[in-house]
Amino acid sequence: MKLPAYPSYKPTGVEWLGDVPEHWEVKRLKYLSEISTSGVWGEDSDHTESGYPVATTANISPSGAIDVASMHIRALTAEEVRKGLCRPGDIIVVKSSGSATSVISGKCALVRTEHGNICFSNFTLRVRPLERILHPFFAWSFLSSEVVRAQVRLMVSTTTYPNLQVPEYVSFLVPQPPPREQLAIADFLDRETGRIDRLVGKKRELIERLKEKRAALIACTVTRGLPPTAARSASLLENPTFKPSGLDELPQIPKDWKVSKVWLERVARNLEYQDGNHGELHPKAEDYVSDGIPFIMANHIVAGEIDFTICNYIEPELAASLRIGFARTGDVLLTHKGTIGRVGLVQENRFPYVVLTPQVTYYRFLRNIFGRYLFWFFQGSYWQDQMYLVSSLGTTRGYVGLLDQRSLNLILPRFPEQVTIATYLDEETAKLDALVARIEEAIERLREYRTALITAAVTGKIDVRKTAS
Repeated sequence: MKLPAYPSYKPTGVEWLGDVPEHWEVKRLKYLSEISTSGVWGEDSDHTESGYPVATTANISPSGAIDVASMHIRALTAEEVRKGLCRPGDIIVVKSSGSATSVISGKCALVRTEHGNICFSNFTLRVRPLERILHPFFAWSFLSSEVVRAQVRLMVSTTTYPNLQVPEYVSFLVPQPPPREQLAIADFLDRETGRIDRLVGKKRELIERLKEKRAALIACTVTRGLPPTAARSASLLENPTFKPSGLDELPQIPKDWKVSKVWLERVARNLEYQDGNHGELHPKAEDYVSDGIPFIMANHIVAGEIDFTICNYIEPELAASLRIGFARTGDVLLTHKGTIGRVGLVQENRFPYVVLTPQVTYYRFLRNIFGRYLFWFFQGSYWQDQMYLVSSLGTTRGYVGLLDQRSLNLILPRFPEQVTIATYLDEETAKLDALVARIEEAIERLREYRTALITAAVTGKIDVRKTAS
């Protein structure tokens, strides 16, 4: 959408705000609204069955949505209600994230009629735009714009914790178009951002469908074989004969396939598997160095491989002193503690090996089993269901230790067909992944456009008056 600029501009004297339309005023936020920092004190543990929902930092999303359903209810005194109650048109601004690693200070949400009677907490402040002076939606759009967010990031970066400097924040200069023009800008942004959000929502739904298709493709192929067309191209039977599997969850498998258990394949020396060091031999945080041997936890397995940019490292001497848990290129990694069932393949890398934590098991293939086939089989719903069933027994935290893994079932085609299946899934999932990546790029472009549109409208860089009707 190409929109015109205003006929003439004037300088604000503020570098980050720049010029504004000639007929606009610029005033400090504290002179255009009522500011209150007297939010409700208390902890989430103070939750009661009746009272008022209290909005904390966790109930406000980065996009400015308020999740009333997740709010804790608190029994408040009349004085607390008088000071902390919000009304439609109020803006709740996060003052403190309470964490040095989560810079969310300055994110804000507009209170709407559908939110009902909610109060703001002591970790937030309430901005109440003055009636007929500052339109709530315009004010919220400005405070949510990238120009303000950039200033907030600079403001909080000078403190140990990302706390909003309230006196500085309420002294921000706010563009003030005439009231009817504020309304026109608010209507324009409400309409246009709504269109963008609906389009993004449809694209996200498409991504979910593609991910479901990917999961179904893997699940079916590793338990029933290739689709007819792919089977014909690979010189395999298009419609193989099936036989009873002896498994309740998977009644039939192709006639030439077998059901085996992990421990049987280990005894047959077709594979080995092992997790990382437990107890005193487990490396500790103080052992981490900037470079050395990768020390792999469950969250370091991303998109089917190790993300070496986020993992920890230990000294080679310490790694060499460990007893077990050495994974090499080509090994399949399986997370079995806490995070259950995440699968990765140790890709080509510059390290002689990687060291695993007790959260991760490596599977190494010696003969008769093609590693990349099991990489895909582990991602199928049949194996994942086994993992989750075992992990839910007898423990409050998900855990499928080595002794439990040994009893899990493997579905194994003949070796040449394993190779064919793995190759097919490599190619077909790559197509789906590429499509998902393109859609995600499109979503990111829409989000960038949305951000730029809001900033341009609330700072007067575009004239939306004729388009807002």
